[in-house]
Amino acid sequence: MSSSSVPPVGRLAPSPTGALHLGNVRTFMIAWLSVRSRGGTLRMRIEDIDHPKHKAGSDAEIPDILAWLGFDWDGPIVRQSERTGLYSGILNRLKPRLYPCYCSRADIVNAASAPHPGEILRYPGTCRDPATATPPHATDAVPAWRYALNPDETGRFTDRFCGPWTKSADSVTGDFVVARGTFPAYVLAVVADDIAMGMTEVIRGDDILPATTSQAVLYRALGATMPEFCHIPLVVGPDGRRLAKRHGDTRIAAYREAGITPGRILSALARSCGWLKADESVCSLAELLPRYTLGTVPREPFVWDDSLL
Repeated sequence: MSSSSVPPVGRLAPSPTGALHLGNVRTFMIAWLSVRSRGGTLRMRIEDIDHPKHKAGSDAEIPDILAWLGFDWDGPIVRQSERTGLYSGILNRLKPRLYPCYCSRADIVNAASAPHPGEILRYPGTCRDPATATPPHATDAVPAWRYALNPDETGRFTDRFCGPWTKSADSVTGDFVVARGTFPAYVLAVVADDIAMGMTEVIRGDDILPATTSQAVLYRALGATMPEFCHIPLVVGPDGRRLAKRHGDTRIAAYREAGITPGRILSALARSCGWLKADESVCSLAELLPRYTLGTVPREPFVWDDSLL
């Protein structure tokens, strides 16, 4: 992915919000091949904080399914829920740049224009100015801590797949939340983890591309080198919407239970990336190593249908 001769350090970073589906695996496959094709180090991190939709048992099922498909990783599995000390230290370092905010989502929606599809709700800065700050709704209210952006903190970066990201952090998110009370938000936890784990590249779905601008701000504020980001188009259903229950059961566990082999799943996803012809197939991830290239991955979302298996 990078021209550097130094072996990369990458990651698989699933959130235990449910069972793995084909879209997750396609992105993980690209991340795995990118690192393994260059003799790098690949870590597994379960991102199990700051999410309201965690499903019980997913944190154990996800590594099992990935191993069944042939994925491997280096070192023990890291879980964000076990790293609160790291996040507290980063939060303390950032404290001079933070201010408390008591705005609800409804407050923000009412104060700003609603975002277009695919955009992030931008915070208009209500609580940054004490004269206009929203008072707590209750005496025991817990504040969200927002990062006060400077004009020169644009958050711009160049994505390996998508090219230059030209929108500024102020225009995308405004002052963004890094913690709720003492509990870290995703943006703080993921940046702290990637710095601590020495990540040099991050490959993930392009639905997260806009949120990367605030991460770029934090890397620079903490004096850290930003990984090379690479955002890949999602897998969608025939209606053009990201895979969900409305498209049928695309869980890897369901295909496994139906007797579909890992090779059939991997071959179908490899064809979607341009690494195999229609009549070609593989039995393992390792067979794809000499075929891996980002150059053939389509720029548009990949439309899935079970007939592709």
